[in-house]
Amino acid sequence: MPSADQLHLLDLWLPGAEVVHDHSWGQVERAVREVVHAGRRYIVKAGGPDDHHMAREIRAHQSWLQPWTSLGRAPLLAFADLPTRLLVTHHLSGRLVLGTEHEHAAATYRQAGKLLALLHRQGGTTDEGHEARENRRTLAWLDSPHRIAGDVVARLRRLVASWPTPSTTLVPTHGDWQPRNWLVDDDGVVSIIDFGRAALRPAMTDLARLQVQQFRGRPDLERAFLEGYGADPREPGAWHRTLLREAVSTAAWAHQVGDEEFEAQGLRMVDDALAAISA
Repeated sequence: MPSADQLHLLDLWLPGAEVVHDHSWGQVERAVREVVHAGRRYIVKAGGPDDHHMAREIRAHQSWLQPWTSLGRAPLLAFADLPTRLLVTHHLSGRLVLGTEHEHAAATYRQAGKLLALLHRQGGTTDEGHEARENRRTLAWLDSPHRIAGDVVARLRRLVASWPTPSTTLVPTHGDWQPRNWLVDDDGVVSIIDFGRAALRPAMTDLARLQVQQFRGRPDLERAFLEGYGADPREPGAWHRTLLREAVSTAAWAHQVGDEEFEAQGLRMVDDALAAISA
């Protein structure tokens, strides 16, 4: 539930707004409500005290989404207040791509590639310490509760210790680039939502979830995506490191929140990433 401070601020912004749908996801400390005010629909996101993603989401709306919002392909920011962790955006029409026929259509991925290129090409910054930080983060996940086998953990630790730490170009990334965060309208036009993991990262990281999910066994979707994107941002060595880091964090995080299906995917990702390195 939104806090008293959040409700007070919301009443100042959208007095008398009526809740018409609850989009909240139970595994995160955040209320997500669709409301109507003065005949217009809005999405209200109210984060709890431990919601560390709200700052990222607000930053994305304030700094990085113009290439999409100018095309009507991402929700427009209406109001935001970081101290109270409250965000209001204009409602974006469409349904989730995930679970529909559009999830398996090349046209969807061609559009997604074009949209992602617009985000990434806003400019980058060189970071000398990114790779070392990511290595430490991976080791921290391995130190946390998980169900990765002991011999696999030992191998992972050896691999991380052997990895180079070159300078890296970071660009604005979505951070959870996959069909559950894409909308499609009745004309098949794709739009983007949910920016709680947006941050400066290597461009290739936004392909990691597609690689282990929708691209798996569907090279046609991967080709369509890269056609839309205009290039392949995946340098082989860095890409292997990215996939292994993503696998470890997925397996550990899913275990810690009790999501057994996602944990199984993470464990499979670990096996696949290690097999790719050995090949």
